[in-house]
Amino acid sequence: MSASATDLDDLLEEVGRFGPFQLWQCTVLLLPVVFNAFSNLCYVFTAGDLHYRCHIGQCENGTANEPYSPPWLTAAVPFRDSSGTSVPAKCERYQALGSRDEPEGFVCDAHHFNRSAIERCSELVYEDPTERTIVNDFQLTCDENRWKVTLVGTVHNIGQVVALVLSGIVSDRFGRRLTLLLSVGVGSLLGVARSFTTGYGSFMALEFLEPIFGSTSYTTAFVLSQELVEPRLRVIVKSTALVTYALAEAALGVLAMQFRNWRTLSLAVFVPGLLSIPLLWTTVESLRWLLTKGRHRAAVRILRRAAKANGRPPPSERLLERLAHQDDREAKTEQRKSFLQLLAETCHHRRLMLRIVNCSFCWFTNAMVYYGLTLNSVTLAGDKYGNFILITLAAVPPALAINCILNRFGRRKTQCASLILSGLFCLLTLTALKDITWVNVSLFLLSKMAISLSFSTLYIYTAEIFPTNLRQSFISFCSMVGRFGSMVAPQMPLLQTMWAPLPMVLFGTVAVLSGLLILEFPETTGRTLPDTLEDAIQLHKPTPAKSVEETQLDNSPETRGMKLEPR
Repeated sequence: MSASATDLDDLLEEVGRFGPFQLWQCTVLLLPVVFNAFSNLCYVFTAGDLHYRCHIGQCENGTANEPYSPPWLTAAVPFRDSSGTSVPAKCERYQALGSRDEPEGFVCDAHHFNRSAIERCSELVYEDPTERTIVNDFQLTCDENRWKVTLVGTVHNIGQVVALVLSGIVSDRFGRRLTLLLSVGVGSLLGVARSFTTGYGSFMALEFLEPIFGSTSYTTAFVLSQELVEPRLRVIVKSTALVTYALAEAALGVLAMQFRNWRTLSLAVFVPGLLSIPLLWTTVESLRWLLTKGRHRAAVRILRRAAKANGRPPPSERLLERLAHQDDREAKTEQRKSFLQLLAETCHHRRLMLRIVNCSFCWFTNAMVYYGLTLNSVTLAGDKYGNFILITLAAVPPALAINCILNRFGRRKTQCASLILSGLFCLLTLTALKDITWVNVSLFLLSKMAISLSFSTLYIYTAEIFPTNLRQSFISFCSMVGRFGSMVAPQMPLLQTMWAPLPMVLFGTVAVLSGLLILEFPETTGRTLPDTLEDAIQLHKPTPAKSVEETQLDNSPETRGMKLEPR
């Protein structure tokens, strides 16, 4: 580990490892997590498909207040199977035999419709007339426009891929704090502007631009908080962020339930981002990033501010002088290196390159299995808002479990076991057990819980195996590869038509393979975050990570006193 990293640990010890200063910083950094959840999932409701059917003029007077499912509907329109449920066709009806103007009147039963002749309709009746999305606002109804609706999610994911490429470079080059402020501020502004669009083209343009900024707030806030706290608190900080993200998703469902108009919903979720800028302005830059850039004066100011907020005396001048001296020496070398030069150096280290490839595959696997299982689970009957809320809250237990699991069993074992278990549960659903309903459902839920635990672990693990000067760039790259997994997941129904078990076979085998490949990663539990490429490579050295008992000993008052003795 670099000397500056060691001295930083000593300085953090003097100013207080986790006092009011760190608590405030980590609390404020939860706001971007909330806004990121809103940004990533808002299109589910703004571009959500609606339930509607043809207006039957012979049987109905108007279109506004007509019941969606009258008793005679099965005689007038064909029904289609959707997720195991029979629903009325959206833009098709049976040809009527006669009209309501006939002297004897028109009876709405099967005898007055030609069930062998299907015709198109232009007038529609909606299940919930108060609900408005871009489907009825921009007239994107019927099957010929369905691709325009599904394209919204694809374009949003493409914007996220572009964002991950740009944000990592900007964050590692110009700082985490600036990236965070731009992400929340500009992303929220674009989200508000999107709510005022009047056409499909302008809506799609902003649907692409908004996630380029808004979707990066989570990763940036995560990296900033992880670099702010000591190793033993990283898991707690990450767990808190995961729980916050799940609760924010559920809150989005509640807001969508209250605001049925997509324009009002967009304002409700994006305006708070603009209002939060004064609070986010109080955040500080990452100390580790400042040290790697040789900006020791800024780091010293933050340390003195932390000591004052935590009620501790200012850090000793001796340590500050050593830190400044080392930073000046290291900065001269570091500042001469561009991002591309640092990346080129990474390519010279075979083990580090394999680590990037392995990590990217792990992100792809997690995203594909997690979102694939989520899409396959949308077969629940009942209110879609309530189902959405319940599904998002299912991520809370794994987020809480990592507090008990990661520091006890380590990152590598947890990541490996959760992936393998998720894969095995997927494969077991293909056996005779699938014929027992409650067992099949249980295996599905266990697989979803296991992959959720794996995804929760992956964020922490990725941050701990890459150096500070390239950390967010590599996290963003791996996450970008993961986005391709989330793009593949919606194609699972198409694969299912080729061979019914294919999706679960793919999920199971890929998850098990990725779990085995994780064994090539170094264990990072209790270790200081690597600051340089050399530090990252040293993680593969045979020196074992500290056990829980050793970590507790290092944090004891006696040991801390020894650390602060002059060297």
